[in-house]
Amino acid sequence: MTSKCNEIRHDSVEWAGVSIDYNWCHSRRRTLGITVRADKLVSVRVPLRTAIKEIRKFVTSRAEWVLNVWKKFDQRLPRHQQYYSHGAEFMYLGETIRLEFSKGTARTLQLHNGLLLLTTPYIPSEDTVRRMITHWYRKQAEDIVKQRSIECHRLMQAEEIPLPSITIRSMKTRWGSYSYQTKRISLSLNLIRMPLACLDYVIIHELCHIKVRHHGPDFWRMVSRYCPNYLAERNLLKQYA
Repeated sequence: MTSKCNEIRHDSVEWAGVSIDYNWCHSRRRTLGITVRADKLVSVRVPLRTAIKEIRKFVTSRAEWVLNVWKKFDQRLPRHQQYYSHGAEFMYLGETIRLEFSKGTARTLQLHNGLLLLTTPYIPSEDTVRRMITHWYRKQAEDIVKQRSIECHRLMQAEEIPLPSITIRSMKTRWGSYSYQTKRISLSLNLIRMPLACLDYVIIHELCHIKVRHHGPDFWRMVSRYCPNYLAERNLLKQYA
């Protein structure tokens, strides 16, 4: 659970000739925490009555990490504008599929030989197409995630961890997460666009978090046991984050 901030304030520190501007606020957390959003905004939450000198010292200690995160954001592949007209292309399980319209009495959306065939009795609006494709993606994700989560869990049976319930969500900044409070895994709907190997990696990643909370060496050794090529999958996901 994220603790609520009091008044948000602004400050900056300098590291290696670069000025790092950040927002900070007091909150009811016990330790200092720092996050970097996709738009490069740096936010810091600190315990109540933490002095500004200590906050600046903390941000400076994480400055190299912040610069590395910014660099990764700069290296991301540019996002292309998604169209929803006849002939538009979409990603599905790592492959490109093309949208085609056809006229019919029932409104359906089916994938066949690399074509996503949308049948309607009239020319649909862009909003209608967007809703139908989002619904189709979610239905595919529900079926495929169920299958892959069972298979990944079976692969990790030696760990004797439970298979938690899995929720598919529209997540903008993360591919997956595990909640120790709800004992639930959340996965990004966008994973259905990526190759199955990427989906398996994220499922295994979150299953590993049931036993190991941090991202230290023990965690990555556990991930590599069940996903030996995890670096390739992780790097691919970073390009599309």
